[in-house]
Amino acid sequence: MKLKIATIVGLAVAFSGVAVAQTDVIAQRKAILKQVGEATKPIAAMMKGEAPFDQAVVQKSLGAIADDAKKLPALFPADSKTGGDTAALPKIWEDKAKFEDLFAKLAAAATAAQGTIKDQASLKANMGSVFGACKSCHDDFRAKKS
Repeated sequence: MKLKIATIVGLAVAFSGVAVAQTDVIAQRKAILKQVGEATKPIAAMMKGEAPFDQAVVQKSLGAIADDAKKLPALFPADSKTGGDTAALPKIWEDKAKFEDLFAKLAAAATAAQGTIKDQASLKANMGSVFGACKSCHDDFRAKKS
């Protein structure tokens, strides 16, 4: 009898660990994606003329975007398709190569922009590829907000 109870408890703990791990990875990716969003805000404000151009802020934001884009692919394991109030669409796991390629493109675009943006004009000229990578992922792999 004690063995049965121990087995049941052990299985319950093991399965709850999987659920916690799944929720944790979803929480991790949501936090990193939120950081990316926060990093884009001051750049978007500069592009709209709502904030003055600030080279240091641009460089810091682009560095954060590039670093975070490199971390994100690992945070979409197959066992994290649901739960944690995720907006991830099943298409992520159906076309994983394209999905991961978008993060690689985002990191590369942010890194390239870091090296070329020196003023307001170059900001506007170079941010399209960064924001375009974000938009592509949102359009194809993120559930629309209702």
